[in-house]
Amino acid sequence: MASSSATMLKASPVKSDWVKGQSLLLRQPSSVSAIRNNVTPSSLTVRAASAYSDELVKTAKTIASPGHGIMAMDESNATCGKRLASIGLENTEANRQAYRTLLVSAPGLGQYISGAILFEETLYQSTTDGKKMVDVLVEQNIVPGIKVDKGLVPLTGSNDESWCQGLDGLASRTAAYYQQGARFAKWRTVVSIPNGPSALAVKEAAWGLARYAAISQDSGLVPIVEPEILLDGEHGIDRTYEVAEKVWAEVFFYLAQNNVMYEGILLKPSMVTPGAEAKDRATPDQVASYTLKLLRNRIPPAVPGIMFLSGGQSELEATLNLNAMNQAPNPWHVSFSYARALQNTCLKTWGGKEENVKAAQDVLLARAKANSLAQLGKYTGEGESEEAKEGMFVKGYTY
Repeated sequence: MASSSATMLKASPVKSDWVKGQSLLLRQPSSVSAIRNNVTPSSLTVRAASAYSDELVKTAKTIASPGHGIMAMDESNATCGKRLASIGLENTEANRQAYRTLLVSAPGLGQYISGAILFEETLYQSTTDGKKMVDVLVEQNIVPGIKVDKGLVPLTGSNDESWCQGLDGLASRTAAYYQQGARFAKWRTVVSIPNGPSALAVKEAAWGLARYAAISQDSGLVPIVEPEILLDGEHGIDRTYEVAEKVWAEVFFYLAQNNVMYEGILLKPSMVTPGAEAKDRATPDQVASYTLKLLRNRIPPAVPGIMFLSGGQSELEATLNLNAMNQAPNPWHVSFSYARALQNTCLKTWGGKEENVKAAQDVLLARAKANSLAQLGKYTGEGESEEAKEGMFVKGYTY
């Protein structure tokens, strides 16, 4: 092992200047490394397929079905508390339960939503009527999912960047979540453009996502791969595209290294947009053009679904951009995995009052239907409320 490491260190590095003030070593092809270390490529071994392979493919295809997307309701209890505080409610389990019950029990939600990402408390929680949240979702033909990361912490040695923790004990947790009824998982890590991004932060994000994805598949959960490129910053859309290309190249390199089955994953990328504080804004057609170019250059067609995050866009903006990306056929199911962009107006309409539940559910269904139409490329934007046009960007946003 020492001799092979020494050989690699002696190799002349090829530099990439995409990260300000840093160099990123481009990897030698595995066949070159094998020959250099007197190992024939044929001696490399490939991991056996997961016992859940067929189920993973089926689950991914179910979620990535025409006219359907994901409702993300996996905010941590602390973040859920901030949402409740915005309508004057205390952050208690009873209030969280009441709001989550409103969401999962909206009549007919399964017409537009095929998957729901839950926080751990919700996965084991019952509705206010005493039914298991998971069972209510399944009755609506909505696949239950689970957030499995443990949040962001400072990345030592970086430019004030973060890394996502949660790999310790993940195998036992994902096995337990499967037994509880979850069939897909989510792991959110972030990349910050104003802070570089550094090669260290990108590599850490990609490696963490790949390890999580492999572990999840081994437990029967379809992993949602989410390296969120934060909206924070004044940069233009070209800079976002440049960083996104490098991030996704790194992610798929490590997914392959970890023998992740592409047919059994879903992606949750950011759309390619200017920074939230940029002077020049982009039209839906521009966002679609840049984002689809990125996908075609980086995402294998074996991946069944691209479920975009809204990332602080307004409800209307997120739907318009999705619709623009579905004006022509794509190799993948191009859809949504929205939290605030589905729930913002719904939450305000509810206001914590029992008598407003039906009205809030109607708003949620209208928002879900709008995004369902956008997934089919048939959204017109007619009749949208002023609330739907309100931006939801929060600088340095955390879950």
